[in-house]
Amino acid sequence: MSHRVAITGIGQTRHSGRRPYHNDGEMIHEAVSLALADADISIKDIDTVIIGNMDLFEGHYLNDAMLADYSGSIGKSGFKMNTGGTVGTMEVITAWYNIASGQSDTVLVIGWEKHDEGPVTSAITTIYEPAYTRWFSVGALSGLALLSDDYLRRANCPMEIGGIVRSYMSENASRNPNAHLREKYTVQDVMNARMVLYPLTLLMICPTSLGACAMVLAKESKAKKMTKKPVWIKDHVTVHAEEGGGLFDALSGGPRRTTETEAGKTILKRNHITKPLEEIQLFEMYDPCPFFHPFFLEDFQLCPEGEAWKLIEKGLTSREGSFPISPSGGVMCTNAIGDSGTLRVAEAALQLREDAGEHQVTRKVTQALASGFGGSNWTDLFLLTNSLD
Repeated sequence: MSHRVAITGIGQTRHSGRRPYHNDGEMIHEAVSLALADADISIKDIDTVIIGNMDLFEGHYLNDAMLADYSGSIGKSGFKMNTGGTVGTMEVITAWYNIASGQSDTVLVIGWEKHDEGPVTSAITTIYEPAYTRWFSVGALSGLALLSDDYLRRANCPMEIGGIVRSYMSENASRNPNAHLREKYTVQDVMNARMVLYPLTLLMICPTSLGACAMVLAKESKAKKMTKKPVWIKDHVTVHAEEGGGLFDALSGGPRRTTETEAGKTILKRNHITKPLEEIQLFEMYDPCPFFHPFFLEDFQLCPEGEAWKLIEKGLTSREGSFPISPSGGVMCTNAIGDSGTLRVAEAALQLREDAGEHQVTRKVTQALASGFGGSNWTDLFLLTNSLD
């Protein structure tokens, strides 16, 4: 690695379910303008533009070319990313490689989705194998329900944990002006909502949102000139397992191994972290439904198996707790798929900068995790810090 990499500018739109009077490009331009202003630079200072979303959902093709005027990418090198739910985090990883290798000094990352342009569930359903799984698929919801039910059974977790987590997220999102679903819910509201696909009630399911998030990344010498509060990408890892639920050696009878367990072990080992719930203060998690909070806490090796739901029950993961998860409201409250992963990194960075406004956590944050999760059981995990000294 030739250069250390920092996040120096962050911009995001307000997220919603519909935005009929703005096109894709206008939405992207809004986020880009905010990120450039935050980094105190202009588009002329950007070497490379990396843009990504799930263009299948809007029915577009090669939308990076279609949107070049709005993104500022004309005449610049760049990439168009598309990896499912992890597209937003893969953009950041691609930017990191560009800068760390010395290929670019400054990179603009743009994640976005305009879900009022097309039917998302219909598009996702087509990816399933037609003879084996498509006949009972209801899009991404199938996987979320199966993984949630699996955790409930393995950990002997009470259903009410889903209500507690969703209630926490509603409180967090109510403080975040850019979140999509901002209404507050009680545990009883969540549990009494109609059942959609066991064990998920209607209020446990993430929305289809639209919005954009942009970030400026820069090498160390440039970053320190742009901002007094750079957020450093200390480490990152990508793991994917394609078919099979993201499980490795599922039939071997050995210890549980998923893309998350492998990512968590790698990050913790490489950074000599032995007490993650103390040495890391926050996790912006790619959390499409409530039961992913305990499921991911355990699989990412942050606490022992079967213990995460008990910590959640005690308030550990609330905004005022000792290990807040998704103080932004997370994917459960805002899910513009192309920027869901980008938002996780951006929101963790805002917490490290102490610039999250009303949804700033109550404890001091010096290290934070951010994750991406999506198609092909792909997992990205970041470790961010506000100091490399």
